[in-house]
Amino acid sequence: MIYKKDNWNMMSVEVNGKQLIVREISDQWGEESHIFLSRPAMMQWVSERFADDRFDGSEEEREEIIRAFQEV
Repeated sequence: MIYKKDNWNMMSVEVNGKQLIVREISDQWGEESHIFLSRPAMMQWVSERFADDRFDGSEEEREEIIRAFQEV
């Protein structure tokens, strides 16, 4: 679990063999899945998805999310 704000806003990562499956559920967009074949590819996506100028939360929240991805 990367983060969970409520039943409709959460993000998790599942390790399935060589694949990393990121599932993002939001009340606006529904469920979205992203499949990565390497950790560097996933971290590239994370750096784009949670870029400073695109993230709506605080800097501490952003750093906590990025740290959770790094621990996967």
